[in-house]
Amino acid sequence: MITRDMEIEDLAQDYPKAIGLLMKKGIVCIQCGTPIWGTLEDVARRKGVEDVDTLVAELNEALSEEN
Repeated sequence: MITRDMEIEDLAQDYPKAIGLLMKKGIVCIQCGTPIWGTLEDVARRKGVEDVDTLVAELNEALSEEN
């Protein structure tokens, strides 16, 4: 289960499909090569996401639909 305090590095390792979802939302850009440090909440807030709980719920729902 993805949580707001999950490190992006752990998220990418444990839930690689989540990175694609975050890219679609403009939260992470793996292609640009910029390292991404911090928690999901930290990164989301830096990108202007105010409702991190909704983001986490959307990620978990999307990943559960794929299984």
